[in-house]
Amino acid sequence: MQMNAASRQQLIDAVIKEVNNSYVFPDMAKKVETSLRHQQKRGFYDAIASAQQLSEVLSDELQAATKDRHLRVMYSEAVIAGRKSYDERSPEEAASYLAMMRSNNFGIDKIERLPFNIGYLDLARFARAKEMAETLAAAMTLVAHTDALVIDLRNNGGGDAAAGLLLASYMFDKRTQLNDFYYREGNRTEQRWTADVVPGLRYGGTKPVYILTSKDTFSAAEDFTYALKNLKRATVVGETTGGGANQGDNKRLLPNFSLFVPLGRTISPVTKTNWEGVGVTPDISVCASDALRTAQLAILANIAASENNPDELGRLNERIGQLRERTTGRITCG
Repeated sequence: MQMNAASRQQLIDAVIKEVNNSYVFPDMAKKVETSLRHQQKRGFYDAIASAQQLSEVLSDELQAATKDRHLRVMYSEAVIAGRKSYDERSPEEAASYLAMMRSNNFGIDKIERLPFNIGYLDLARFARAKEMAETLAAAMTLVAHTDALVIDLRNNGGGDAAAGLLLASYMFDKRTQLNDFYYREGNRTEQRWTADVVPGLRYGGTKPVYILTSKDTFSAAEDFTYALKNLKRATVVGETTGGGANQGDNKRLLPNFSLFVPLGRTISPVTKTNWEGVGVTPDISVCASDALRTAQLAILANIAASENNPDELGRLNERIGQLRERTTGRITCG
């Protein structure tokens, strides 16, 4: 799609209007408007004829003004249909979406039992909680009897925050508040607590849990990590995460353009803030590629510290030696 002066003006006006109407921070919305109008006045967009390029440039401008990586303009070659909620979709649309999630196993990439009864759960995405619940319950049942659990979120870019809430519910023995969520619309705050009942077997609130992170860990994956870290329920190992705490939704702007705009923000009952723009800082900072090895070493060191059986201690030390030999030797992460 090619843009001309009129269509560029129409898109910029639509972006400014939606940001002012919906963005969680009204004062920052005004900053966005000032920035875009300034760039318009100096002719910054005049030579951009590509719709895709203009959407990318506008996204860069929005994020530069707000430091919010969620806020972005998206272009679609196909006309964007009128917005529907999941429950308003036709049976055919709902079935197609469910088939897609099933083909990705609802974001669960791997379940494994590592040496010395360490559970390993690799989650690439948080699918919708309602559809993910059965598969997540099966995964948690498989790791329920392990002595420690590693949850790998290094490649998890987010998804449904409710699915993260569901996963967190397996990690506590009693109802626990994870965070608050503030909505600009209605100026209201909603408390988010773990579920009283979960499908499958609960992991419990006492066994060690380690969460692996990278710079690509983002949004709902950060939400889960931040809550468990601040509640002292998990040890975070890896890299500082991407820094996206303001959750939102897609808003249709024009037939071929939409805007993902944050409608609210997470607030930790512990820190009274969130990880927006700064990321979740790991408890043990290592390159993402070394995070799984490092987590296992930490778990095995704790087991060895209380092991009185000489034969078992020998096996533990042998495994620790094997893991130490696998170090990448990197000084900087890349």
